[in-house]
Amino acid sequence: MTSAVPKPENAGAGRTAIADTRKAYVNLRSGPGTNYRDIGDVRDKSLVIYYPDTRNNDGWVWVEQNGVGGWVHTGYVAFEDVISQPTTSTRPTPYDNAVALWHWKGSSVPYSTIDQFAAAVKAVAPNVTQVWVKVSDGPNWMGEYDEGDLAINGPQDVDRWVQVLNTYGLQFHAWGVPTGEDINAEADIIAAVCNRPGVRSMILDVEPYVGFWRAGPEPIRPFMMRIRQMLPDRFHIGMSMDPRPWHYNSIFPDEWLPFINSIHPQVYWHTFQNTPEEALQMAYDTWSSYGLPMIPALQGDAPLDEQDAAHTLATKRYGAKGLSWWRFGVIPHYSVVNRPVTIDVSPAAPQEEPTGNFAEEVIVFPGGDGFRSGSYTGRDEFQRFTGTWGWEVYYTTTEPQRSKVWAEWKTELPTSGTYQISVFVPARNATTSNARYKIHGIKGTDTEVIVEIDQWRHHNQWVSLGIFELVKGAPNAGKVFLNDVTFESGRLIAFDAVRFRRIVTSPTSGNTGTTTPTTPSEPGQPTIIDGVFVADGFDSPVGTAAERAGDRVWPAGWRDASPFAQLYFIGTPRETYHTGADLNFGKGPYDDLGVPVYSAASGVVIFQATLNVWGNVTIIRHDPLYTPTGKVVYTRYGHMQNVRVKVGDRVQRGQLIAEIGSGGGRYIPHLHFDVVTSTVLETKPGDWPGKDLARLLKHYADPLQFILDHRPAR
Repeated sequence: MTSAVPKPENAGAGRTAIADTRKAYVNLRSGPGTNYRDIGDVRDKSLVIYYPDTRNNDGWVWVEQNGVGGWVHTGYVAFEDVISQPTTSTRPTPYDNAVALWHWKGSSVPYSTIDQFAAAVKAVAPNVTQVWVKVSDGPNWMGEYDEGDLAINGPQDVDRWVQVLNTYGLQFHAWGVPTGEDINAEADIIAAVCNRPGVRSMILDVEPYVGFWRAGPEPIRPFMMRIRQMLPDRFHIGMSMDPRPWHYNSIFPDEWLPFINSIHPQVYWHTFQNTPEEALQMAYDTWSSYGLPMIPALQGDAPLDEQDAAHTLATKRYGAKGLSWWRFGVIPHYSVVNRPVTIDVSPAAPQEEPTGNFAEEVIVFPGGDGFRSGSYTGRDEFQRFTGTWGWEVYYTTTEPQRSKVWAEWKTELPTSGTYQISVFVPARNATTSNARYKIHGIKGTDTEVIVEIDQWRHHNQWVSLGIFELVKGAPNAGKVFLNDVTFESGRLIAFDAVRFRRIVTSPTSGNTGTTTPTTPSEPGQPTIIDGVFVADGFDSPVGTAAERAGDRVWPAGWRDASPFAQLYFIGTPRETYHTGADLNFGKGPYDDLGVPVYSAASGVVIFQATLNVWGNVTIIRHDPLYTPTGKVVYTRYGHMQNVRVKVGDRVQRGQLIAEIGSGGGRYIPHLHFDVVTSTVLETKPGDWPGKDLARLLKHYADPLQFILDHRPAR
């Protein structure tokens, strides 16, 4: 490689900007050319400082991020200057320059007292200054659905919360769900809360779903007038909502407007199955004309790099003066959540690189090891079907009071530690709004934690139950229990897979000394650094062991019949850009039928099922590349047969995963192989950009070039 080229002396002033990359990331190099060493990556929608005066005739420009400086090519990245003023209303709010955490109810977090709760918040996110606590649901205090020290049954409990939070430097903000069942009773509870000393604001959660406002437009003004008459004139009331445009009119926004001071759109891109950029644009396009300050509520259980993008876009593109995160108890990583909210950014203080990874992962499937179920009627009350992701799912009708079935998921934990426990919600036969999962064996507690999940709002996705400290070998550690009592009649409740993921947070630089990077004991074994599995490089998914270790990416005799980003089926309705490589072997059309397929790198299988058109598809989420904060990529393998792996399996580089097939007879045998640099396959396993070339280049990489650039050391 050519010697490094430092930052020019006449670089001029740096400008803080959002990096808009053509792909999920762009290489940062030690000099202005591809012949210089790759020294890091600039992620899409991350914050950088770039120096326009350094741009040379070939399009290379000097960029700094996270304390590292280098060169990027402007053909692969554009720079969007951050705003210096908010784009929405400039009226002051209690949330300006603040980071807030939503709290639902005490039984959904593994803490017995308010003091433990507050101490935990400050330990994981010292920059959080506000906690938004749910106080009411319809005409009832939240204690009607909760118990213990954290339950709120009246003004005296609000006072306890305020007092304890204040000792930790945390403000108390209330939120509630108005339903319109009894507007006088609901208004009286809300007013009673808002009149307590130390309560800074009230946020009303107004959504077009079962269990939320269902009284129509007429009672809204009488309800809000009653509240306002009982409150000081300047008391701040916010409104939170599902911000997708098709829900706008269904909550009657004009009726609420005279009484509301701010809005808090629920920008839950992972639940909506889109991207942070799409979800935020939808929220601002729909609600910016409402004329009130907008404080986005961001999704706390989304992948870390998506949280990073959402924070940057919300504050630097849209000028959000504050942020909140839904919700404490399900957030696995806090490096982004803990980031302060500022409009002005100093080039001398670049944003901290997000850190945090999942280590071991165990999935318990219905009917598989660790799963037990039964009925109280003496009959088999479950019905079964094969879900979209390929495994069997149990379901039955819901019961309002008396249970007829039960199910239990339990695993032998790999080790003690902090675990995210998630449940999979299938696309069908899951219409309950109140599946009540019970988690047992949490460290420091001798009671179960109940977490309610609205299955109806989720489709084909993992939903976090929360983050829990679990001790290997402790009685019932991590056991999850579910029955069919949801207090509803005539709905369906699904009993699907449960996933246990251990969380590891890595230091931002250097080794702590508590762990040592391990040398692979044999080819294909991943390195472990600071407790995190790390990929040591990528190989071809086909060929013998010697060929995969050779200089050629595609071994001799193999050809790519449909290269990356090439148009094929030209002139037909199926015309599209190819997302990866179609790998064929030999001269005859069936020479590669049954040929082995290997994992390109170490990682975890996140999808394995038969998809329409594709046939058998396997998706692997690979370990961070080289370091715990390295890039995480995904590979997708299509049209296979005799698959050897299942969802949740950890695989090594070079491990046999399947054989080349014909997609159930739809194709001449070949391996379709993708390298994906974003998280799009987490929620869309069959993703296909079609003729949208920009989207293809954003999410997918040329498999040949990617592997060539990231070969393991031999």
